[in-house]
Amino acid sequence: MTSRAQILDAARRLIGRDGWDKLSIRRLAAELGIGTMTLYHHVRDKEDLQLLLITEYADQIPRPDLPGEPRERIIATATLIHDALAAWPWAAEVLTADGFVGRLGESVWMVESIVAGAIDHGCTPEQAVHVFRHIWYYTVGEILVRAHSAQQPADAARPADREPLFSGLDESRMPRLVAVGDQWRTLSAQDTYSQGLRALVDGLLAQATPETSRKPRSIRS
Repeated sequence: MTSRAQILDAARRLIGRDGWDKLSIRRLAAELGIGTMTLYHHVRDKEDLQLLLITEYADQIPRPDLPGEPRERIIATATLIHDALAAWPWAAEVLTADGFVGRLGESVWMVESIVAGAIDHGCTPEQAVHVFRHIWYYTVGEILVRAHSAQQPADAARPADREPLFSGLDESRMPRLVAVGDQWRTLSAQDTYSQGLRALVDGLLAQATPETSRKPRSIRS
């Protein structure tokens, strides 16, 4: 008998060896040494398999004691999501599909934490959803760009890549880019996620908070 644990272990092996985009029901069945139709008794399709993998992974993420202050709670939760997905970047790519996050069951507690933090700060529920969406886009985008950059083979660099970036541009028309071209690759490689996240959260909360919440309260005598 093939158990769910065996199926997920084999799927993780395939992803680690060949990449998540090469994962298929047929390849997984071959990895397990069973027939494709037998595997369909356990998983409906590739999307169902991905959902099982991500849900299991998310359920293993420990729930830390989050800050009570709403802004700090949002930042801590977003950082937790970032760090979890950075260790498994293919999951970030799968989760970008519309509606996929909503299928994760209780594993969406981190989404709840961010939305609740925004509401506790003073946002309306609609504004809180937008806060989460913007943080999610920023987080997933940062992970995917770095993951795809890391996949570039070391010998893929062309001679031109050793020259300062933008060196072929007309300096009279684009002086700022030409000026920073020799630093661009170094600066782009720096990990500035936390700094950007804090700036993003501050901007979103300031923009989304209702005017009535931003007005100072009068002090009663």
